[in-house]
Amino acid sequence: MAIKLDEDTKARLKRLADARQRTSHWLMREAITQYVEREEKREAFRQDTLKAWETYRATGLHLSAEEADAWLAKLEEGEDLAPPACHG
Repeated sequence: MAIKLDEDTKARLKRLADARQRTSHWLMREAITQYVEREEKREAFRQDTLKAWETYRATGLHLSAEEADAWLAKLEEGEDLAPPACHG
């Protein structure tokens, strides 16, 4: 697999690689790995969101913002609580 970079980007990559005592190849691999991992997490979050929306549309079960905020506040305080039950 080849990546075509413009001369300015190549020079910037080389300077950064030199400063980090790494190769340009290592930096590119690392950047691609981090990007793919971040985008996979983003896509998983998006899929979870779509699934939750479809479940809500099918059942109408939900929590109010106040209920969710109160639960999250207790978690922040260190209480280990299960989420409140959803209702219609």
